[in-house]
Amino acid sequence: MKYLVTGGAGFIGSHLVESLLKDGHSVTVVDDFSTGSRENLAAVIKNPRLDLVEGDILKLPELEYLITRSDMVFHLAAAVGVELVVHDPVRTIVTNVHGTERVLRGAERSKTKVLIASTSEVYGKSEKVKFNEDDDLLIGPSTNCRWSYACSKLLDEFFGMAYYRAEKMPVIIVRFFNTVGPRQTGRYGMVLPRFVSKALKNEPLQVYGDGEQSRCFCHVYDVIRALRLLADCDQAVGKIFNIGNTEEVSMNSLAAMVIKRVKSKSKVKHIPYEKAYESGFEDMRRRLPDISKINKTTGWKPEHNLSQIIDSVADYFRKKK
Repeated sequence: MKYLVTGGAGFIGSHLVESLLKDGHSVTVVDDFSTGSRENLAAVIKNPRLDLVEGDILKLPELEYLITRSDMVFHLAAAVGVELVVHDPVRTIVTNVHGTERVLRGAERSKTKVLIASTSEVYGKSEKVKFNEDDDLLIGPSTNCRWSYACSKLLDEFFGMAYYRAEKMPVIIVRFFNTVGPRQTGRYGMVLPRFVSKALKNEPLQVYGDGEQSRCFCHVYDVIRALRLLADCDQAVGKIFNIGNTEEVSMNSLAAMVIKRVKSKSKVKHIPYEKAYESGFEDMRRRLPDISKINKTTGWKPEHNLSQIIDSVADYFRKKK
């Protein structure tokens, strides 16, 4: 099959590209390298079945042509990371909303299947213990830049579902919950690579707030399996799926685990949110996914536990030295 992966030089995208090529498929990657890198594709860059197109999906004139010649599009290109979102909200909104709009319009005539990457951020300030795909969503005020990312990705979802209902386009939407693993950078605020990188240097680990906020981390290899299973599942079309792990950990406990597993001498340093991001920054205390829907539809469940994930990230940083 022929696949198009927008954002294919990014963290998740590059692993997906490798998986597709390994199984004998042809892959076209569209990436402007604003957050992705050629280094992420180093292992497959010479593969004759890989076509790498450098360009911004907002402006690329041949985007529709690339879509129509593909059997499926994995739309992963987006502005990502809390730090980037807070400091460049205009780029966040424009890239996420208009990028997705261009992809869907490009796929409209050919009815090419599109999988849209969304985020657990759309659940906003909900206080449910487990987030289900059919839950009501509670987003914060527009005066807080934090919520521009959630709203832009939620609009992507509405776009996708509208095209599915009105144009009979095969659209699948996934909500990622803290995907982590090799190649992820802490450059835009991602907590686990930031912790591991600092711990390997015996530098202080900065924990924001009181550190009792909790998250679940899913290895990128498990996420790629989920994407591949959904892409091949007819029952997934027109639906939204959480993709994440259910092993919950507080940021204080995560920092302690990282220090222990890499045998670091680092200390934990707590930083107020307003110093790390901006005044009035809001964070969620818990974010735990309900993954029963994807499990029932495809049989998928994560295979890597948190200790294995930390070791995987640490091994990556050690090899980069």
